[in-house]
Amino acid sequence: MPPIAIDLFCGSGGVTAGLKAAGWNIVAALDKDPVAARTYRKNHPEVTFVQKDVDSEEAIIAIADAAVGQTIDLLIICAPCQPFSSQNRKRGNDDREQLILKSLAILDFIQPKLIFFENVPGLAAPAYRPVLEALRARLADAGYQVTDPIVKDAANLGVPQRRRRCIMVAAKSHVELKAFLASDVSQPSRTVFDAIGRLEFLESGEAVATDTLHRARRHSDIALRRLARIPKNGGSRRSLPPELELDCHKGSGAFPDVYGRMSWHLVAPTLTTGCTDVTKGRFAHPEQDRAITLREAARLQTFDDDYQFEGNGSQIAVQIGNAVPPAMMAALSRAFENALAV
Repeated sequence: MPPIAIDLFCGSGGVTAGLKAAGWNIVAALDKDPVAARTYRKNHPEVTFVQKDVDSEEAIIAIADAAVGQTIDLLIICAPCQPFSSQNRKRGNDDREQLILKSLAILDFIQPKLIFFENVPGLAAPAYRPVLEALRARLADAGYQVTDPIVKDAANLGVPQRRRRCIMVAAKSHVELKAFLASDVSQPSRTVFDAIGRLEFLESGEAVATDTLHRARRHSDIALRRLARIPKNGGSRRSLPPELELDCHKGSGAFPDVYGRMSWHLVAPTLTTGCTDVTKGRFAHPEQDRAITLREAARLQTFDDDYQFEGNGSQIAVQIGNAVPPAMMAALSRAFENALAV
């Protein structure tokens, strides 16, 4: 029998896609975002999907009903990362910080063997010590031990992208945690070229008729002039002559990656919700004078080309940027299985 999981804060389904690729069975998933919900349902119609608040009575009943008669091997809790981001101006005073605790309301009903938490490294910052202490206390009350926060880079887990994430695992015994921590889940490194190097050439505004996601933004004349002056394969805006510099960047070292190009033979930078906008980071194509497309972003996040995204371009970029890379979860699945086997 394949191991069984429940995916909370599932977004568009990156965790589910990765675990399914590794042979797991996902019986229930939850997310409030209506557009991500449409994407999830389209790609995973067999999963009981719950579009409710994580601690609502309706959500708990629906998830518990989906789990009836089954042993849940893994509960995944990928609570929104924005509250724990260093960019959050309400850091340490954001109501969303409590979502990671509210998600534990389901424990009394399903008692999973393992619980997996994934978030940004900022979760381990001193500002959030009260959240982590409350999490440990709540887990202990339910009979679980939990690891210290562990920072993993998805680039070491088969993802062609630098993406540092904080993970924690809870289990009923130290032996299971020890087996998880001892597991070697590293994967061969993959580069930007490995992921997108063979896709069709596109100029600004061009699209591939057979792929709705491989469509280049139509850049302004000034943006094209800037891109033309940035060296191929990893160049930055520092190469721009004074007349092409943005006023807000003149004499400033801030935002050095804006208008930067990716490098073919390195991993991509961390993809964000603005990953197809050259003004939001190092999201210019390594050699073509344009931002990366949604298809290229999806590949850099390790979504298969047959994964279908709902919504407009901006909504799809948000879903891709927020996703947990499927390849990362497929790699970690081996550690979960090792813990379950002891």
